[in-house]
Amino acid sequence: MQRKTSVRIQPHQAGQPLLDFVSQRFTYRSREEWQAELAAHRFLLNDTEAQGDAVLAPGDRLVYLMPALVEPPVDSGYTVLHEDGDLLVINKPAPLPCHPGGRFFAHTLWALLKEQHGLAVPRLVNRLDRETSGLVLVAKNKTAARLCQEQFARQRVEKVYLVVVEGNFPDTPVPVKAAGWLGVDPDSAIRKKMRFFPEQGDAPPKAMAASTAFRRISTSDNGKLSLVEATPHTGRCHQIRATLLLLGFPVVGDKLYGVDEQLFLRFQEDRLRPADHALLRIPRQALHAASLRFSHPATGKELAFSAPLPPALQGLME
Repeated sequence: MQRKTSVRIQPHQAGQPLLDFVSQRFTYRSREEWQAELAAHRFLLNDTEAQGDAVLAPGDRLVYLMPALVEPPVDSGYTVLHEDGDLLVINKPAPLPCHPGGRFFAHTLWALLKEQHGLAVPRLVNRLDRETSGLVLVAKNKTAARLCQEQFARQRVEKVYLVVVEGNFPDTPVPVKAAGWLGVDPDSAIRKKMRFFPEQGDAPPKAMAASTAFRRISTSDNGKLSLVEATPHTGRCHQIRATLLLLGFPVVGDKLYGVDEQLFLRFQEDRLRPADHALLRIPRQALHAASLRFSHPATGKELAFSAPLPPALQGLME
């Protein structure tokens, strides 16, 4: 699958030679580098191979055919649990990104669905982190996507996750409810890291309400790990992982919200040490989207799906 980006020439941009235009607008490469890209036949002008001295006109469509990425390996063995004219329900493995980004393009669920299911625009209604496995809902058209997204936004979708955590999680007769806010972690060196703030305190600036119920299912024989069911009542990014860290039960294998965030920094630089791998226990975070209940966007019929705990996570508890 070819990565590409395109731009439509506006009237105030017309009259420039193509090479001048791309060199001045896209300064992350030098003029000489863009000239080399032109020589490598990486530009199309109105669907025809472009020449560097071509003069741009209003309405021209300029397409840049981007070089292929050397992408990290992923697990592309997803499973289709349900398919109809409007929807696909996927059991996504880990590691597999949902959408293109960073070093990933062809090695994503989005790209695989385009190639293997002929979807021109796969619309992933919910998304999971690259290292999270489980259920992903995919809409085949705009109407289905909008109606499903409205259900998620109005909290009419029942989602249940299974997660293996460090420590002996409390075995209470009713689920442990953690309610509060999710905001940027002011003490972290990692900009995207969030922190869960319990509702007993003041809400930090720009924080969003977050609520999750947790129930212990089992513990490992040595009592060092627990399998926990997590039911999020809000759908915030990193909600379950950040909340469990605040509660004192970090997710096994989690480089960002696990036992030490320095693992994430070393992972980003590809310099994890053997001791780091031992601390993580497994290469992925032990979080799995296990069940999903919602209404079909066309018929209104209630649909429920489940995906079993992957063998790697089952092995932790054994």
